[in-house]
Amino acid sequence: MYPFFRLGWQMFRARRLPPISPLDTHVSHHLCLPWDLDGFGELNNGRVLTLYDLGRFTSGVRIGLLAALRRRRWGLAVAGASIRYRRRITAMQRIEMRTRIAGWDARFFYVLQSMWVDGACCSQALLRTAVVARGRAVPAADVVDEIGWTGDAPDLPDWVAAWIAAEGTRPWPPVDLDAGATLPEGHIPPAP
Repeated sequence: MYPFFRLGWQMFRARRLPPISPLDTHVSHHLCLPWDLDGFGELNNGRVLTLYDLGRFTSGVRIGLLAALRRRRWGLAVAGASIRYRRRITAMQRIEMRTRIAGWDARFFYVLQSMWVDGACCSQALLRTAVVARGRAVPAADVVDEIGWTGDAPDLPDWVAAWIAAEGTRPWPPVDLDAGATLPEGHIPPAP
């Protein structure tokens, strides 16, 4: 189940913090609860992505994005993600999460997030996100105008640009690796 209570608590706390620039790092704090664990007694990898949602929502409060979403009746979507896990997080450990926008292009915002326990980085995620209206991505320039950003888009780090380029070569719809053919939309290949 989605942690709506935790989201509400985090949003309440974020509204009491001062606003930040879209390029500033938002820091939030979380606790690894027993129901966040997998069968190995560590933070479940799916729950990691859910907790990263909380960091993006609260960052959005502080940069003025959520207010813009309400004003314009826009929504949010994640269009891609890459995550690197390096250290276990176990029950009741306190997590410091860092969230910042690395930059944007015409359609997407690229968000960097990381989880830290006792000064050690446990995971880092790169997310391609979009603001959407009526099923389409809102141009990033319109979004940054709406939140009052007057600066240019920052240059993306080389590794982020390389990830974007690699994603551009990924076939869609997916390719059947056994046959080397593109699958029809909605087709799931049989198990070997």
